[in-house]
Amino acid sequence: MAGSISQVRECAGELMRFAKETGTPVFLIGHITKDGSIAGPKVLEHMVDTVLQFEGERNGIYRILRTTKNRFGSTSELGIYEMRGDGLRQVSNPSEILLSQRDEPLAGVATGATMEGNRPLLIELQSLVSPAAYGTPQRSTTGLDAKRLNMLIAVLEKRGGFRLGTEDVFINVAGGLKVEDPALDLAVCMAIVSSLHEQALADRMCFAAEIGLGGELRTASRLEARIAEAEKLGFERIVVSKYGVTAFDPEKYKIKIHAFAKIDEVVRWLRM
Repeated sequence: MAGSISQVRECAGELMRFAKETGTPVFLIGHITKDGSIAGPKVLEHMVDTVLQFEGERNGIYRILRTTKNRFGSTSELGIYEMRGDGLRQVSNPSEILLSQRDEPLAGVATGATMEGNRPLLIELQSLVSPAAYGTPQRSTTGLDAKRLNMLIAVLEKRGGFRLGTEDVFINVAGGLKVEDPALDLAVCMAIVSSLHEQALADRMCFAAEIGLGGELRTASRLEARIAEAEKLGFERIVVSKYGVTAFDPEKYKIKIHAFAKIDEVVRWLRM
């Protein structure tokens, strides 16, 4: 029967047999449902070697290629492409497009060093903190986990002494990316504090550290790759956990590495 599981399995099996016998790459292009999953029987996803998802904002010029399944490699890799009049062009240095070009520093903006697969990226995190117009303050995120934001706000209130209970907090990840790296915690918190006090952070400075419930800074994975990416893009300072700099020599980098143990130490150092 057309569209049945047996038909999908038989057709996919024939295509895989052809691909392996002739050494020809075969792409199957299918529909997706409203929640982003592949439409139709799941048997197709189980049979193929790789599942790729091409996504992007309708009004944006950048498209992101993600791997949701890879039988022979990592699923953490990411490809960014630019939609142009003559077709798609690969973006060789995604960090440059994910950082806004500004004439002057802005309050509520912080740069975080993240990892997408094996590729380090520097992305811009934007925050807006304003008095709540209604009884219950809003907590809204774009590109970041909302539950993670609520946890970070609680840590800022309990460990940092900031009063955010009557403030609306909005977080946006520039460039349309969706990130889950906990090492962006410190950049998110600094963006919130910067917007709360209407005080811009120093230019050419980035952050890479996870924040625990006790307000402690935890080291980020593959910290040296993040530091090297920040140095390559011309950043002058990076703030990290002091527990991560013991595994290498910070003096070998031209970028200034500032290491702290708790978030309140970072706030006092920034005089915010």
